[in-house]
Amino acid sequence: MRELLLDAETLYTRAQAHDALAKVFGFPADYGRNLDALYDLLTAYPPARLTLRHAEMLVVHMGNYGELLLRVLADAAAENPSFILSAE
Repeated sequence: MRELLLDAETLYTRAQAHDALAKVFGFPADYGRNLDALYDLLTAYPPARLTLRHAEMLVVHMGNYGELLLRVLADAAAENPSFILSAE
């Protein structure tokens, strides 16, 4: 199982969040950089554990979009038993 780490403390915009997610997960270049595309990729992702540090900062920095992003990550983890989300 791959161990992945993402620190949300430095993510202030949607673009920064999707750039960081694409890099951490190794998404293909044609990744749609939106919540639907993120969900689709994560529900089919091979075994991995994402540790999301300072998860609350997504909401502080991005408001409603940060809440939606956290929900998509949690929903994808619930749908894909091979993807584990650990938010700190």
